[in-house]
Amino acid sequence: MNEPQDKSRRGFIGAVAVGTTGLGVAALAPGLHLIEVSQANSPNAPSSGASSKVRWGMLIDTTKCASGCNDCVKACATENGINETVKDARQGSQWIRKIDLKEPKTGRAHSLPMMCQHCAEPPCVDVCPTGASMKRADGIVLVDRHICIGCRYCMLACPYKARSFVHQPLTEQNPEVPRGQGCVESCTFCVQRIDKGLTPACVETCTKAGHNAMLFGDLNDPNSEISRSVAQATTTQVRADLKLNLGVRYQGI
Repeated sequence: MNEPQDKSRRGFIGAVAVGTTGLGVAALAPGLHLIEVSQANSPNAPSSGASSKVRWGMLIDTTKCASGCNDCVKACATENGINETVKDARQGSQWIRKIDLKEPKTGRAHSLPMMCQHCAEPPCVDVCPTGASMKRADGIVLVDRHICIGCRYCMLACPYKARSFVHQPLTEQNPEVPRGQGCVESCTFCVQRIDKGLTPACVETCTKAGHNAMLFGDLNDPNSEISRSVAQATTTQVRADLKLNLGVRYQGI
């Protein structure tokens, strides 16, 4: 009578056993097997609609991004239920932030949004011991708060300082964006919107405001607007020397 349940348990034990046979590999690449298990069982796994045929990406034209403009930051906070009144970086979360750069020799200034770069080879995923940090088939890097233990290894591994730790209790959350105290979090490209066929909130707001500094689309589709723009313009990947193959590209820096 209980045979199906027993088979399920044996399957789970078998999966764990396979993971334990590769302890030497796990020591070199923490969470490697667990990442595979997490991706297979996560609600954000390819079965939920994500496809490896798509690589979501963003192109930001810094020549159109004005210093002092925080429309994208505000849109992100509103969409994802982030409390903007918390200014202490150690106590609050900020999934997207504005950075002002100035070239010492020429004096040329740039203002640009910085968020999770959604690397094709994400260091945060490599170091996560539980598989909470994961990459969807379509290239979106996420954190599963249900198995995040708050160790913050991923925060140390991220070259872009794009991740935040939630210290404080959370209120007024968006039910579509699960967050949790004691967990690490970062920009998700507004995955809850993408899965509905919408664009990220920051991009939508930037466009509606007439700035048109942010472009979102499928980098794998040569006919998409973002692919054509990347092919025609000179674009930059931040810390390209790390060879992480970023999903976020910048123009004008």
